[in-house]
Amino acid sequence: MTVGLAVIVLSADLLGRADPVVLQGWLRSLGGWAPLGYILLYTIATVFVLPSTPLNLLGGALFGPWLGTVWSSIGAMLAAIVTFTFTRTVGRHAVAQKLSGRWQIIDREVRRGGLFYMIAIRLVPFMPYGLLNFAAGLTSVSYRDYVLGTLVGTTPGILPYVLLGSSGSRAVRTGDLTPLIGALTLTGILIAGSTWYRRRTHRSNTHFPPEPPSECIDPRDR
Repeated sequence: MTVGLAVIVLSADLLGRADPVVLQGWLRSLGGWAPLGYILLYTIATVFVLPSTPLNLLGGALFGPWLGTVWSSIGAMLAAIVTFTFTRTVGRHAVAQKLSGRWQIIDREVRRGGLFYMIAIRLVPFMPYGLLNFAAGLTSVSYRDYVLGTLVGTTPGILPYVLLGSSGSRAVRTGDLTPLIGALTLTGILIAGSTWYRRRTHRSNTHFPPEPPSECIDPRDR
């Protein structure tokens, strides 16, 4: 078990410093195992809260728009379930200390929005996906709403960047800029929508006094 953990940590460190071109070459060398290798890299990167956008772009360039979205979504879902379960079980106290003062805000939104909030927050491109996984485990969201909200919200949030990676690669090969323009437009719509949502949430927060953190902490941590 110790060796396995060491391998995962080392992989995350190497992934965080790796050149996307090198990663793409390594994945291509795997042949038929490339999707599995990509999903594994995506899961590890997300668990360690590394940026997922470069991987989404890589998935699009390597597997195309549809399979790239499928493999990226699977990796994101696996990471989301692993980190949420970790926080809800053995890692709750450590994560609560690390995210103190931040996860309580998310919990307050979860109490008001539930499943809808989980779907909406997954569409926000500026919200670190991996960090949200850990924070959600501290909130009052049910396991069902968390998984369903993540499942519904993750793929639309990933798709524009996968399309961008795929269309950018195609534009380089063929000179056809139409798919690239479409992907950029879709990405812009997602960013504009998420910006509106963040501003709306911020205004909503100003109308409600913050709840005492102690009310959000699990009684087992007291």
